[in-house]
Amino acid sequence: MATAGAAGDDLKKELTCAICLDFFKDPVILKCGHNFCRFCICMHWDENGGDYGYQCPQCRTVFNKRSFTKNYLVQNLVSKLDDLEHLGSPSAPSKSMKPDGKCQQHGEELKLYCQTDKRPICVVCRESRAHRHHQVAPVPEVVNDMKMELKVRLMELNWQKSQYAKIKTTDERTKNDIRLKKQRLKEKIEADVGALVQFLLDERDSLLESLDAEEAASLAVIDDNLEFVESEAADVDKLIADIHNHIGGKTNFESLSGTFNEAIHRKSFTSLEPVSCTTEFTDFSGPFQLIMWKKMMHVLHTMPQNLTLDPDTAHANLLISDFDTKVEEGRVRSQELDLPGRFNRFCGVLATAQYASGQHYWEVDVRDKGVWYLGVTTECSNRKGFVSLTPSAGYWSLCLQDRLYANVEDGRIPLADYWNSPRVGVYLDYDNGRLSFYDAVTMKRLYMFDTCFEEPVYPFFSPGKNDVGSRLQICHYY
Repeated sequence: MATAGAAGDDLKKELTCAICLDFFKDPVILKCGHNFCRFCICMHWDENGGDYGYQCPQCRTVFNKRSFTKNYLVQNLVSKLDDLEHLGSPSAPSKSMKPDGKCQQHGEELKLYCQTDKRPICVVCRESRAHRHHQVAPVPEVVNDMKMELKVRLMELNWQKSQYAKIKTTDERTKNDIRLKKQRLKEKIEADVGALVQFLLDERDSLLESLDAEEAASLAVIDDNLEFVESEAADVDKLIADIHNHIGGKTNFESLSGTFNEAIHRKSFTSLEPVSCTTEFTDFSGPFQLIMWKKMMHVLHTMPQNLTLDPDTAHANLLISDFDTKVEEGRVRSQELDLPGRFNRFCGVLATAQYASGQHYWEVDVRDKGVWYLGVTTECSNRKGFVSLTPSAGYWSLCLQDRLYANVEDGRIPLADYWNSPRVGVYLDYDNGRLSFYDAVTMKRLYMFDTCFEEPVYPFFSPGKNDVGSRLQICHYY
């Protein structure tokens, strides 16, 4: 018998999870051969895994990714523990618990629990027709099973509680970031608008109200999420306290059963997340004075930059005129030398201006032009043969063909089906990595590239091919 007891102890150790120190629940086996509860190992990897891989908690074997297999043999052994009397429970057996009251029908003590009807019954009820074919177990065994389930659920609830804390921390940090961004933009708005005379103060107030409204809308989403998370966290705290009271102290069966049902059927944590999006206030990243200058041109002293084209970069089919501000496709190919910086297939031309810092704005007249390309390109971008107008190739641009497009990495994004504005405005914020395009009449933003410029850039222009007689012209306002 002693040998059998020792063998039972060894088997109990083999069927015990090294993380929760309880019998395996939904056991899985790692490649290194160690077994764990699925929830336990996933929670361990959530807290300790990352860029350096995932370790086995027992042998420290490192895996590049999460990998395990369900262990049906261990699961079957654990499921038969109730039939192996010599194994017992891995924890000290709990005292037999007698429910309050007796069977109203037979006057006997309620020593059994009907799993089918989910209620306690007496030994006479067990033999009755109503329960003869039902699954019945002694109440002490049911209580012990419930407590074991609650222990596992307690681990899950504690993990949920830690996740709620992380969400709250993330959301609070996001709120602070939004407030800081809003404060910096508020100072910029007040500085820019402060240069205008009194009759433009209404424009400034309108901008600040819009900024406050955007901040309020963003914070409202976070506050709603925080309120919901705090409510859920409070419910979990209460449930955890109830579980501790039932596990560690005296309790009646009805109260334990209620707490058990609430814990088991509580919704999963997976539907809760921190607010992932942060407000960038992109509507306020444009050139405030230039936008208002379009409304009150005679008030503003800051003017668009007067760019000129660089003939040494122009394709041989392009004609440069009007003091190097106009470009159009010619009927006769010029005999210019094929300089290193000249386009030899794409009908493009660069401006002479080079930008490596600061904010810059220019406008281009595209009146009655059916095809055009506008944007910026890096100093070292390709200009020979086929030119890929993608950010990875050093080109950020809009184009008009059958409709208005933004040329992005994976192709073209349609922006408008119809274009009738005579001018396009281009705003380069080099330091913040933003290139914005505007309808220069209404100052409505058409598209914004958000990137990081790693070398100087030049404005570039193209009137397209097979459109002889039409032209692009850089607008000069002073």
